[in-house]
Amino acid sequence: MGELETEAKRSRTEIADSLRELADQLDGDGDVTLELGGTRARLNPTDPITFKLEGESDWSEGDTEAKQSIEFELVWWRAATTAEEASLDVRE
Repeated sequence: MGELETEAKRSRTEIADSLRELADQLDGDGDVTLELGGTRARLNPTDPITFKLEGESDWSEGDTEAKQSIEFELVWWRAATTAEEASLDVRE
């Protein structure tokens, strides 16, 4: 088992470029590589993939700003009979 969760402030253009690169990788049949902050993970998505998209806004009385976010998640199942087959290939 493994996990890659990273966070970094980037421009809208930089984020769009990263999403385009991810989309191009998903459009192929091979592995998908995620990279942010010097850490990378390699995954191999299989069809079908469940696509979850969430938009959210958070504001409380008295606040001068509202937090808004977009989250997306892709979920798929792979055959795995060992922990090694199920693990995420994460490298720093």
